[in-house]
Amino acid sequence: MTEYVVLIISASSESESEEIISTLLNKRLIACANLSPKTTSSYWWKGSIEKADEFIITAKTRLSLVGKITEEVKIIHSYEVPEIIALPVLDGSRDYLDWLNDEITSDE
Repeated sequence: MTEYVVLIISASSESESEEIISTLLNKRLIACANLSPKTTSSYWWKGSIEKADEFIITAKTRLSLVGKITEEVKIIHSYEVPEIIALPVLDGSRDYLDWLNDEITSDE
């Protein structure tokens, strides 16, 4: 099992995305996040195909913190079912992974 993950979180607005990022950084649950510009998403929702503009957050953290992060995001998020998925980091620059580990909380 991998120790580190990249989280993908979609949000309805830039301001909501920035609030999520700020909260997760301030609580030291993530080491960093990238906010991708507005994109268009198409998806099934309650029996119909929907289309919406969204912002995509890509955050780096430890797998052990995903539960806490999910709880924090759900408090802020406007969606009934927010996208919060973790992708494993199989390998990476040791310097980067050491930095990532040093910047997130050890209180798990």
